[in-house]
Amino acid sequence: QGQLDESGGGLVQAGSSLRLSCAASGRNISDYNMAWYCQAPGKEREFVASISWSGANINYATYSVKHRFTIIRDNAKNTLYLQMNSLEPENTAMYYCNSDYRNGAYYFDWGPGTQVTVSS
Repeated sequence: QGQLDESGGGLVQAGSSLRLSCAASGRNISDYNMAWYCQAPGKEREFVASISWSGANINYATYSVKHRFTIIRDNAKNTLYLQMNSLEPENTAMYYCNSDYRNGAYYFDWGPGTQVTVSS
């Protein structure tokens, strides 16, 4: 299994931006479609966005996320990013990356995640 290390979260005010990073090791992300997930307190982990191995196909969970977040991959750096703009309190959650589960499995061990807290 590969390993993941998420970073870039923080405590911000509504309307702010954050750029999350996910550094992979042990496996090359270029071999996988990758995704970001989030887990709010008391809720199940849920899908946020995905990007195909080539970057050609991108999907977002909701219309709101599609128009405020951007998923980016840099295969040369073995790193996945999530640019988050116009943050809302509802985006408060722990954010994780991994391979896109819709391809059948998670191919990396779950990392520690990075906490995003948005105040109103």
